[in-house]
Amino acid sequence: MNFRLAVMQDLPQMKKMYCNLIQNMNENQIPIWDDIYPCAFFEDDIISKRLYLMLDNTEILSAFALCESSSGENAVEWKDCSGKALYLDRFGVNADYSGKGIGSLMLNKAKETARTLGAEYLRLFVVDINTPAIHLYAKNGFTRVKGIYDEVIDADCVLRQYGYELQLQSDRVWYLCQHCSKINVRQSTFIGGNLTGNIRDLSVL
Repeated sequence: MNFRLAVMQDLPQMKKMYCNLIQNMNENQIPIWDDIYPCAFFEDDIISKRLYLMLDNTEILSAFALCESSSGENAVEWKDCSGKALYLDRFGVNADYSGKGIGSLMLNKAKETARTLGAEYLRLFVVDINTPAIHLYAKNGFTRVKGIYDEVIDADCVLRQYGYELQLQSDRVWYLCQHCSKINVRQSTFIGGNLTGNIRDLSVL
């Protein structure tokens, strides 16, 4: 599989994938996207280099945008409002690959990318009726925060959204977690995001 930034040539296939995904969501009583959102935002996302894709050969399996802000960011109580955060947006998985672990794989890519970009937190909003997405985020370590973001679409449509966030690991902790199958840190401590203690205190089992 190939993970990369989206380019303009990806737009036709992306829009087709999301149209199929929207149809699938509607059939499952999750009518939260439409002909405008999210497809109308993809071009700006590509220009701003914030739209990422997962592909199998040339087929797009999943996509997401990493944004520096969100319209609902002040509506809920984040753990640390002063910490640098990126917002996961427009996250979708090809409906033909549902239930095959692509969502969790892509969320791991989002975590890695946000961490590389210097974020301390990865945050997102999810509509309250989108139960499959809520379960996916919880399974992948995201925690719901206090508060509700009511996004007013029009006079007849208000989307009630929950805020979720994940505190990202520091570079060194991330490296250890990626390269060690099991780490014994009983004599080590974490202070200010850094691992302290002698290297002999770490054992790979």
